[in-house]
Amino acid sequence: MKKLFAIVLLLPVLIASAQKKNDPTTFAKSITPDDMKKHLYIVASKEMEGRETATPGQKKAAAYIESQFRSLGLTPGNNGSYQLPYGVYQDSLLSASIDVNGKIFELDKDFSLSIGQTSTATYRFGEIVFVGNGLVDSLHDDYKGLDVRGKAVLMLPAQVQQGRGNFTNPFARLDAAQKNGAVAVLVIGANFPRSTKTNPKGNMYVNAFQKVVRPNQFQVSEKVAEAIMGDDYAKAKAGAIPPKTYPADLTLAFNKATTNLQSSDVLGVLEGTVTGHYDHLGKRDTVIYYGADDDGSGTVGVLEIAEAFVKAKQAGKGPRRTMVFMTVSGEEKGLWGSAYYTNHPVFPLDKTTVDLNIDMIGRVDTSRHQGDSSNYVYVVGDDKISTDLKVISESINKKYTKMELDYKFNDPNDRQRIYFRSDHYNFAQKGVPIIFYYDGMLGGDYHRPTDTPDKINYNLMAKRAQLVFYTAWEMANRDAMLKRDLKLEVPQRGF
Repeated sequence: MKKLFAIVLLLPVLIASAQKKNDPTTFAKSITPDDMKKHLYIVASKEMEGRETATPGQKKAAAYIESQFRSLGLTPGNNGSYQLPYGVYQDSLLSASIDVNGKIFELDKDFSLSIGQTSTATYRFGEIVFVGNGLVDSLHDDYKGLDVRGKAVLMLPAQVQQGRGNFTNPFARLDAAQKNGAVAVLVIGANFPRSTKTNPKGNMYVNAFQKVVRPNQFQVSEKVAEAIMGDDYAKAKAGAIPPKTYPADLTLAFNKATTNLQSSDVLGVLEGTVTGHYDHLGKRDTVIYYGADDDGSGTVGVLEIAEAFVKAKQAGKGPRRTMVFMTVSGEEKGLWGSAYYTNHPVFPLDKTTVDLNIDMIGRVDTSRHQGDSSNYVYVVGDDKISTDLKVISESINKKYTKMELDYKFNDPNDRQRIYFRSDHYNFAQKGVPIIFYYDGMLGGDYHRPTDTPDKINYNLMAKRAQLVFYTAWEMANRDAMLKRDLKLEVPQRGF
């Protein structure tokens, strides 16, 4: 899922109340299958290279969206600029090694690590402390009686539980080691050598400055453990060895470079907000992940809806509320672009009446076996934050598009947690009412190179976009903002 199409509708401008009686049908007809197809074959083209965040392909897509906003006459949404930039970082592995008593061990063959969670450093230890499972809980303290301050600790694989601890917190043992003063952690693993080699390029991230910097952690092979513990390692696997300090000359070396990248959201303003993310997964070697449905379809929806509102304004029937048409990047990485906007809003969120998010509206959910699969859309989140939303959404659909509105993903126990997986959620967390329009296509071509423009149902895609347009039209011309009278409930994971 990628792209945020949000209609951020702000306080109304002073236009006669008779404005609400304008008929939007003529302008909705400008949202056509042919126009959507034309845009999508550009947005999801080979030249866009899958639109991965902070890559040349994403920047080409941003430039195309900006050019469309500019040609429509939308006002730049960020203080004179159409783009709202934010920083992205990426680490590159330069070197990594482990040396025990002069024996050098190789990356992937004898050890592995997380590039993003490991800091550049070279440590030389004269002893290593074996700490068993390395757990501290109400039953037992594996560090009791041990002095590990400034030392490296060695611990058993997570699956060797000996009846203790569920290891559901991936950082529990690392945090326990740090709390006791350890500066490096070696976790024994049995799956060496690794069949998949460590990618020298680490994952991208946006939070370069962490509140807590944890000790460097290395996953090491049993050969490394044996080099440190000797014959004791076999006994340790059986739980027959208590925590113990071993004399050994251990060198842990890791070196990486960090590159500062940049991505952006693209904002065009018509004197409300509509959002959709325009990024996708990019390329894997030479294979392009085109992202036609995810979320090229939503991106194109934003463009077409913006054009319809521009035509209405040119005809003297523009919206009473300011409309922000926003396409965001970084959705596939963790909702980065929408998080940046909602933490640094160009338009006050307390004066934003609604966010209408379009993320995947071009395909048919093949797992949906009820109703008319040629005339439906999943509507998500209309029963949260505001009691106004569902009433308006259903009345508009009944009056204009007459689609089947499927509320499957409003279920608090939805195992796929769809409500929390697209850009609208960052608006919802800030108290902005939202509706998320979605086709439910999580099977087949989802996040695969085969999500291509030729598989889109353009007639259905256009009709879904028209529903969003009509809904935005109603909200953009209301006298009052939507009520914020429902508490956002976030169910616990594990249901």
